[in-house]
Amino acid sequence: QIQLVESGGGSVRTGGSLRLSCTASGNTARRLTFTWFRQAPGREREGVATIYGSIIRYSDSVKGRFTISHSSANNTAYLQMNSLKPEDTAMYYCAAHKDSGVWDRAEYKYWGQGIQVAVSS
Repeated sequence: QIQLVESGGGSVRTGGSLRLSCTASGNTARRLTFTWFRQAPGREREGVATIYGSIIRYSDSVKGRFTISHSSANNTAYLQMNSLKPEDTAMYYCAAHKDSGVWDRAEYKYWGQGIQVAVSS
């Protein structure tokens, strides 16, 4: 089992920045893929950014504004969000997978509790 605890988030104005953190614990002896998803009201949960070692992928909607990173020292994934827009408002979820390159949310078994990000104009 893997437990994920998210932190960060909050409310900012358009153009502001936030950083989300996701710390993994439990059966984390092997490298994990960490992916940030988000879900806005009435919309499907979508992948935002994923990282497995040096393999990184972003959705087109956040490319150039968000940066995903990972610290192996504390097994924590980060999502630095800059130039935030109102359309970035959503509940953000961290998910982990034991295989690399997994983008499909249906394949993720381990999820954090979710954290709210609100961007006002």
